[in-house]
Amino acid sequence: MLHIGSELQQLYSFEYVATPKFVYQPNAELLAKALYQRERLSDYLNAIKKRQSILPILEQVLGDDWARAKDTEGRLIFPKNTRSLCWTDHQRIRDFRPMMRNAYGQPYIPGSSIKGAIRTAIAYHLLKHVDQFQVPEKTQRGEIEEQIRAKLEQGHISKYDQGKLDDAIFERSLFSNFKLKDDRSKIKSGSNTDFMRAIKVTDSEPLIERKISLKDGKSRFENLPITSEVLVSSRYRDYRAKYRASIYAEFVRSVQTSFTITLDQELLDQMRHQQGMKIPFHSIADILKICQEFAQDQWDAEHNYWQNIQNNANERARDGSKRSLDFNAIRDLYEAETCPYALRLGWGSNMNGTTIGLLLDEQLRSQIRDTCGIKAPGFEAPKSRRTVLDPKGEIRFVPGWAKFKVLSTSS
Repeated sequence: MLHIGSELQQLYSFEYVATPKFVYQPNAELLAKALYQRERLSDYLNAIKKRQSILPILEQVLGDDWARAKDTEGRLIFPKNTRSLCWTDHQRIRDFRPMMRNAYGQPYIPGSSIKGAIRTAIAYHLLKHVDQFQVPEKTQRGEIEEQIRAKLEQGHISKYDQGKLDDAIFERSLFSNFKLKDDRSKIKSGSNTDFMRAIKVTDSEPLIERKISLKDGKSRFENLPITSEVLVSSRYRDYRAKYRASIYAEFVRSVQTSFTITLDQELLDQMRHQQGMKIPFHSIADILKICQEFAQDQWDAEHNYWQNIQNNANERARDGSKRSLDFNAIRDLYEAETCPYALRLGWGSNMNGTTIGLLLDEQLRSQIRDTCGIKAPGFEAPKSRRTVLDPKGEIRFVPGWAKFKVLSTSS
């Protein structure tokens, strides 16, 4: 289950159409043109203004089969590659969050998202093995914690600054304090002296839905786009599960795709750290091992979290309705001691997957969360989690875990 957020993090109700079977994202330009040609654009805009459903207008203008309507040039107003299977009560969907798509409207994984996750894994690896890679003392864990504490005490870290801590405190020293072996010029640290320049990651192939026939005569779908309810939960002090909110988002289920990682070995061999720190990898195989180690530590942390959370069958939602918070399926998932995945991408990664937080003092992590995010004094950080419901409304999935399989290598 994968969700990579798009540039438009949320869509308003008039930017998508939810039915019991599908959630459609129209080609806005074609839809507006079709409504204008039929002199119904003003009705459409009025419905938007009043926050009313646009479905009655679609049925009146385009007919009962509006989902297959085309413009005068034969183009679908509701393209198939921008619709998703509806796994939830379509009438409850609010502020729908779409999946990242390319210029052709196809879901995909940006190479920048993959490389960003790899970068965090490498930073984590360096700080976990400081002696092995001769990490400068001022960039080691204890020094980083002292710098963060000082900034917190002085009020120099503001709300939502969590993502900037890495750059401000240690990332430049770890990644950018390099020069080429034969370069005697004084080049300031920056993107040109970052050893991650040696790693290139392409965007993935489009996540195109396809039906696969199995040997037993059955079939399964790959890259299946679905829209489901995402449950945001945390806990009370006695560890009973606590309902916080519901989010409705588009995912791609059973993702199967490919991308290319390229390592510029010549550039990597030329780079020398100003203070003698060693680069922790020499091959793509090394990079994948680093990612696997980071994934394992996240997996262990998730296992511990979910083992402590207690089901809560009588939790109340904000609207007064009861919610049954049964996380048995999630606990079963994390029962395996060895993490079967290589990396965690997009939603679900949270603070543990997007920062070096797991290496920091637990109390300090909580202080950072209380300063930069939603306060929860006295609780671990992160406190909340996101889980995905199946079509029956049962809590079944956690998003973001990905496996890697090397298809080919070249020198």
